[in-house]
Amino acid sequence: MKIKLPVTVKAILDRLKAFGFEAYAVGGCIRDSILKRRPDDWDITTSARPEQVKKIFNRTVDTGITHGTVTVLVGSKAHEVTTYRIEGKYRDARHPEKVTFTDILAEDLKRRDFTINAIAYNDVDGLVDLYGGMDDLQKKMIRCVGNPMERFTEDALRILRAVRFSAELSFDIDRDTVASIICLAPSLEKISAERICSELMKLITSDHPDYLKVAYTVGITKIILPEFDEMMKTPQNNPHHCYTVGEHTLKSMCAVEADKTLRLTMLFHDIGKPFCHTTDENDIDHFKGHGDLGMEIAKAVMKRLKIDNSTMRQVILLVKYHDWRIQPEEKEVRRAVHKVGTELFPLLLKVQNADSLAQSEIYKTLKLQRIIKIFMIYKKIMKAGQCLKLKDLEITGGDILSLGGRPGPEVGELLNAALEEVLNEPDKNNKAYLLDFVKNRISQER
Repeated sequence: MKIKLPVTVKAILDRLKAFGFEAYAVGGCIRDSILKRRPDDWDITTSARPEQVKKIFNRTVDTGITHGTVTVLVGSKAHEVTTYRIEGKYRDARHPEKVTFTDILAEDLKRRDFTINAIAYNDVDGLVDLYGGMDDLQKKMIRCVGNPMERFTEDALRILRAVRFSAELSFDIDRDTVASIICLAPSLEKISAERICSELMKLITSDHPDYLKVAYTVGITKIILPEFDEMMKTPQNNPHHCYTVGEHTLKSMCAVEADKTLRLTMLFHDIGKPFCHTTDENDIDHFKGHGDLGMEIAKAVMKRLKIDNSTMRQVILLVKYHDWRIQPEEKEVRRAVHKVGTELFPLLLKVQNADSLAQSEIYKTLKLQRIIKIFMIYKKIMKAGQCLKLKDLEITGGDILSLGGRPGPEVGELLNAALEEVLNEPDKNNKAYLLDFVKNRISQER
């Protein structure tokens, strides 16, 4: 098989070979090239030692030199070049006690996580597949290189990576690999939140976010996201629903685009339900207040996972308002857009649409029709440039002070009162009218 290497990668391989060293593109870039996927990065492995790589290339960065990695800059591109290595025993399910450099490619490849990631390539030797990676690509199988217990003991994050690759590639996981995952899943407790979060985000933004159920089945979420386990165990005996909270969550994630904020929102939108679960005398389940409680739980979980503050703020608001049954009337939609924000409101409608698609058929059509009507009204409001926030009012705090308003809270109260008028009737966003409105409010309150 011939793989088209980027010009910069080929240049590095050729130069290393010219100096008498072996060099190959390796890992995910080769896997993705074989699968006709576009690689994100191109990594290179070589028999050259780090100090030799630094001598051969003029522009390098010592990104991980103690572990054999030097970043080589070619034009505007940067590629990690790593010396063949053998890793010693792992002391903490993450770091080897020592790294020994080797001249043998096979030794380097056998330390890698999965067979599909242990394939090397250059234009002279072609594919070097010593551990059955091509066979597993054809079988659509995730399988550890060698003994899975050893691979997962070396780096526990590989346990989550197995499920992540399964979701990204729509592959099954080998039986022995699954057995080892079940056995060693508790060792994920030793892995940093940042590394867990990185893999989890790749999983839930993949084409198969519902593979999170695999993580649940093998005991991974019990360690990294125990709140999801509670959702999977919580029934929804209610006319609006036909799945458990967890199953509904998985289906709703599949019903929304692969956007970080949207997928996180769908993951967390009903996270409060297990803690609000009540059953009435007719055996109907209810979850009163789950939006507000879910907002608090989601916030705590995202902090634990070290999710960035900007994403966290958006997800928290979307979880809070996801169950808001906005009526398809202009006044109601204006108020909703004002409360949620013009940028976030379209995302809220996507969230509500996905939520509805994952519910029972009985009310689904009516819910989806309502959302479409609301979206059309939203577009009309935005196209008309209607006032939806204080900064869009035709009057300012300075105008209110000129009318005799007292500096401080009173100015804010009067501006908000004016905005309420305009949200009710957008044509009232007229300076003359609003000045009269404020003048009358001031005189009435004194």
